[in-house]
Amino acid sequence: MLTRRTVLAGVGGVFAAGAAGRSFGAAREPLRCGLTPVLLTSDLDLLEALRVYLTAATGRDVEIVTRRTYQEITSLLVSGQLDAAWICGYPFVAYRSELDLLAVPIWRGRPLYQSYLIAAADRQARSIDDLAGDIHAFSDPDSNSGFLVTAAELAAKGQRPERFFHQTFFTYGHRNVVRAVASGLAQSGSVDGYVFEVLKEVEPSLTQAIRIVRASDWYAFPPMASPALARGSARTAALRRALLGAHRDPAGQRLLAALRLDSFAEENPSLYAPIATNMNLVRSIG
Repeated sequence: MLTRRTVLAGVGGVFAAGAAGRSFGAAREPLRCGLTPVLLTSDLDLLEALRVYLTAATGRDVEIVTRRTYQEITSLLVSGQLDAAWICGYPFVAYRSELDLLAVPIWRGRPLYQSYLIAAADRQARSIDDLAGDIHAFSDPDSNSGFLVTAAELAAKGQRPERFFHQTFFTYGHRNVVRAVASGLAQSGSVDGYVFEVLKEVEPSLTQAIRIVRASDWYAFPPMASPALARGSARTAALRRALLGAHRDPAGQRLLAALRLDSFAEENPSLYAPIATNMNLVRSIG
């Protein structure tokens, strides 16, 4: 179970002055923004650019927090130890009552992306059925594109990944899935389509060794989320304004260009309903 931060309230009388001092100190604390270990977390220049932009746009110091797994970042976010995090749609729907939707990235004109099944470029596989018995690389057990989409496709056939594939393993990074397949460590893999398309630009020698076996349906792009514990706070509001205004700011435009994104936008959480459907389908077969 993910732990929740205890919220103290009702301080009065002789404690009023002390509470005011602590409140002022909290306002000066840096905004803490988390990133899950996808493509971007290995690019130190990009992480610094994100920190610098958010610091300027919010008028507050910003700390970028990264961890090895999605679960670690989600735990920090749900418990209120982060002000916001760029997470995956899977943990967003799994902990929907404990998270708020801050902003959604717009990529190629839409708040959507796909999951790719990939294999070596010289392989003739055309569907998931052709991958039966493979050594298959997943990104993270809490990743939509790097696990859930494939698991749901198999669940619809009455199959589970550990039975359909000869062996599966987690690489804890979409770029690592591509590397595993390109090197022959895995025969196939499940990877984020956005990450793969960016890799085609920045590491073409890596993706040239890969072919896309299947592109999935379109799903809601990994969101920027905030803890429900912080709903209505000035800190959350400052981050939302910074994200939604990035495409109107020169520094924000440069950051978006580096991320290959158009902008951040407000979207209805119902956009993530298909991911919740897949989650329930996978859970239904045990």
